Amino acid sequence: METWRIVATGAFVVSGLVMVLVAMAQVRDRKHSRRTQVWQAGLIGLAVVAVLTAAIAFWLPSAVAWALVAATAAAVLFLTLVD
Repeated sequence: METWRIVATGAFVVSGLVMVLVAMAQVRDRKHSRRTQVWQAGLIGLAVVAVLTAAIAFWLPSAVAWALVAATAAAVLFLTLVD
């Protein structure tokens, strides 16, 4: 496996897990949300992150992989820093 794939995969996993936690927190903050809805959002988010991580690690070309990493990192920065 190429070095850029390892670095891109690691960066995407970190930012993807933060995005899953942000999504779970947003579901929790909605009115009348139940604990099962929070868990469901977390599991769906983890499944999406797992599929995209496998795609970055094995199939996607470098431009697409780095674009996904950059978009996810930008979304994490935007969602966590904006009040």
